[in-house]
Amino acid sequence: MSSSRLDYYQRIFAAYLTPSKSQLTFWHGAPLFNEQLQPGQLGQYYMPFTAKADYPGQYDEQGIPMLDYHGAVGLQYNPIAIAQYGLGNYNLFSRTGDSERRRKFLAVADWLVDNLEQNGAGLWVWNHHFDWEYRTPLKAPWYSALSQGQGISLLVRAHRETDNPAYLEAAQRAFETFLKTTDEGGVICVDGDGYTWFEEAIVDPPTHILNGFIWASWGVYDYFLHTRDEQAQRLFDEAVRTLRDNLPQFDAGFWSLYEQSGTRMKMLASPFYHSLHIVQLRVMHRLTGEPVFARYADRWERYRRSFIRRNLALGYKVIFKLFYY
Repeated sequence: MSSSRLDYYQRIFAAYLTPSKSQLTFWHGAPLFNEQLQPGQLGQYYMPFTAKADYPGQYDEQGIPMLDYHGAVGLQYNPIAIAQYGLGNYNLFSRTGDSERRRKFLAVADWLVDNLEQNGAGLWVWNHHFDWEYRTPLKAPWYSALSQGQGISLLVRAHRETDNPAYLEAAQRAFETFLKTTDEGGVICVDGDGYTWFEEAIVDPPTHILNGFIWASWGVYDYFLHTRDEQAQRLFDEAVRTLRDNLPQFDAGFWSLYEQSGTRMKMLASPFYHSLHIVQLRVMHRLTGEPVFARYADRWERYRRSFIRRNLALGYKVIFKLFYY
């Protein structure tokens, strides 16, 4: 077994089987739909993230959360987690008017401004400065449509709240990655059928991770709501078409797929990500009115409630991991 593979299993076992805090403390809370979202308005974020707003792990001196991945990865800044922590605090500030929630939300906005970096193509991204064990390993520094989208979602809300031009400028810079393909240093992939995907993991061939694609699309939508940028409106419309037409490819008949893995065995979603898909589709239905999103959310909810299907999915997922990870 290679040293990287051994480190991966040690890190996963430590996260799941020991009482110490890990990145899973942050990521694996129950996905929830924000009933207070308002379609067509830049209001509260579409998922509450209230538990994430009270992340019980470590923070740096500025109050920015850091995630402990254990093993060789260790304690790290994760731009996605930081944005979600900030969005959770924004939601709580919107509901309560609590000045401490506002301070935490804007501390994240400041971190996002300060940590935008140019990639090799000259585009501005939030990098992950640690290697990540994916089927095609992600080598530091790497960036993602997911972090780009959620960073934008936070920054446009910060700009609306404060009118600080630095927040809008950073959001504009980050949005430029959605105008370029992954070959050009951006985060979009246009497949052979003309569908536009926002890639969470930028690998070749692309894997079209479902949850990351949907979350990234919300960043594009938020950018449009705040700026009325016609390119953002077009991109979100393309994302809706991509999701609407390709949902059948993510349905295994008893569970949802995490991605289009390109492997002989398909990569099913974990129970957490399957539940997340359901919530994300309900949000997409609320935002767009497209009935197909509600139909698949209902179907995947029936899968989730089935004892047989849940256990079939779990067994399948274990076998997939043994063969491909």
